Amino acid sequence: MNPGSDVSETPDMPASVATMMAEDRASASMGMTVDEAGKGRAVVRMRIGPEMVNGHAIAHGGLVFALADTAFACACNSFGPPTVAAAAEIVFVSPGRLDDELVAEAKLRTQFGRTGIYDVTVRRGQEVVAEFRGRSHQLPEPRGRA
Repeated sequence: MNPGSDVSETPDMPASVATMMAEDRASASMGMTVDEAGKGRAVVRMRIGPEMVNGHAIAHGGLVFALADTAFACACNSFGPPTVAAAAEIVFVSPGRLDDELVAEAKLRTQFGRTGIYDVTVRRGQEVVAEFRGRSHQLPEPRGRA
């Protein structure tokens, strides 16, 4: 999805996620696309380009983290109310390489109050590249709104 594109709710993406991603220039600049999102889950993909590899000729860990974080954001915002990351951690399992297509799948594990715990697995095909866990926080409604 590109910034400024026409956004609307589809069977594979709630309006809350489509609207958020339409304004997400960071994810768009890395070529991320949202395959699906809804009810605490999301699938986001990104191809590793030459500007995304580090001095060891592997995908920069910060960009793999960014992919997982975007899938996490789509999953936790799929319920509607604006939700942000409160914490996250990642374990790198195997390196991504130039031209790899990485796919991040996020799933809600549990919710309590305004907090959610999500797991994201980043894969290249069937091979796990990274495991990410994020804690979300749903923002309160601004005062004066119903």
